Amino acid sequence: MSRERPYDLILFGATGFTGRLVAEYLLKRYGADGELRWALAGRNPARLAEVRAGLGAPESLPLLQADAADAAALARLAAQTRAVITTVGPYQLHGEPLVRACAEAGTDYLDLCGEPLWMARMIPLLQPLAERSGARILFSCGFDSIPFEMGVVWLQAQAQQQLGHALGEVRAQVRVIKGTASGGTLASGMETYKAIARDRSLAGQMSNPFALTPGFRGPRQPEGSSAAFDDWEQGWTGPFVMAAINTKNVHRCNALRGHPWGQDFVYSERQWTGAGSAGEKRARRLARQTRLQNLLLALGPTRELLRRFVLAKPGEGPTAEQRERGRYEILFSGRDRAGKQLRAWVKGDRDPGYGSTSKMIAEAALCLLEEVGREQAPGGVWTPGAAMGLALSRRLQERAGLTFELGAAG
Repeated sequence: MSRERPYDLILFGATGFTGRLVAEYLLKRYGADGELRWALAGRNPARLAEVRAGLGAPESLPLLQADAADAAALARLAAQTRAVITTVGPYQLHGEPLVRACAEAGTDYLDLCGEPLWMARMIPLLQPLAERSGARILFSCGFDSIPFEMGVVWLQAQAQQQLGHALGEVRAQVRVIKGTASGGTLASGMETYKAIARDRSLAGQMSNPFALTPGFRGPRQPEGSSAAFDDWEQGWTGPFVMAAINTKNVHRCNALRGHPWGQDFVYSERQWTGAGSAGEKRARRLARQTRLQNLLLALGPTRELLRRFVLAKPGEGPTAEQRERGRYEILFSGRDRAGKQLRAWVKGDRDPGYGSTSKMIAEAALCLLEEVGREQAPGGVWTPGAAMGLALSRRLQERAGLTFELGAAG
């Protein structure tokens, strides 16, 4: 690795629950005194030292102090490293000073952001800075949205090999999901609804699948808030809670790659509930639950109750046993314009919000540093799939417990 800067990677937010999991993974996989030069960073040196000791890491693992609101300290932090991973959210509250510092310093940046309104605001702000400095800015490097974006990237690559062209429509169905929703995801959702309450015009941006593709708007996309029968898979589906962010990232990936899947590409993302009347009942119940959840998040008093009694407290999260018992399976079904179909599965071996996410963001950062030159991905605001392509899916299969495999033809 290049030795132009003291560190290859700095993990910012290491004292948070997810940050500790990322640190634990990096230590187990890459060690503290190996070729990878990495450090832990956060605002409280004493707590950083506690995390380092709790991980069993040697004192040679550096600790760096910086507050998320201290622009000068973040600028110094960014200038010391080739890449930064940050787990400090909600990003719309705490993220801008660090990502701006990275964009100005030419430092690659990766986060776990699932906040499309903030991302839409950051893209035009950061793009010119990153182009000048060479920084690669990557949002959404966890369960939202790597398995979904990379599932489409991988399936489309198989279509090019087998059919000689892209699939005009891809449908993603979450078939299995076992694990706890992360407190950060819920907190981000609450902040998004607070932003919409302050500015009602943001509601349209939130529902726009092309909100992250400035200057481009594709065809009308499938409606995703109600129960629906899938005629390809002959079963029922309901809304999937993360579709609002994942869909935007998939369309941004297509746009950044020059629309290899077509400017008329159609993508939908839903949760499978099963066949027959039982599947229909589950789909309709899921749609009702989703509408109720959105209503509760839209109301200030109920948001406060959820914040106080539902959100995980700082430092809290599922146990190691619970994380290891978790898993997920996503089916991607695509058809070309002549009706030929391909199916693929993406599976993860840990709970999505914590165990799998911590591995994905770590390996995405190292894939970007080790395998993707700036001739392939120059400075700018990217998605993981657009910047790294199949190099990322290969690395995730080799090291992060994900599998990508073709399914039987539909």
